[in-house]
Amino acid sequence: MGRSELFAQCRLNPQERSDLMDIFLAVCEWTRVYYVWRPNLPDEADNHLIELAVAGGADLVVTRNLRDVQGGELQFPSLRIISPETFLKEI
Repeated sequence: MGRSELFAQCRLNPQERSDLMDIFLAVCEWTRVYYVWRPNLPDEADNHLIELAVAGGADLVVTRNLRDVQGGELQFPSLRIISPETFLKEI
């Protein structure tokens, strides 16, 4: 959230983005992760995304990093990896 290049075309100012994140987090459910699934993604730093999604029982991971996040050795058939654009079209 602190990388300004992510928001170059965003219509919200920094305070509005912060307020939106606070509202979003207020309705989130924290999930403890007691196990480690190692999907062995090309970028090791992305593995936690899949681990959290599996632990939380998620159906989707929404990311712009489709190539890396979809490329794991361990696959979870019930977990879809989609772009933000696809997500918005589906909802």
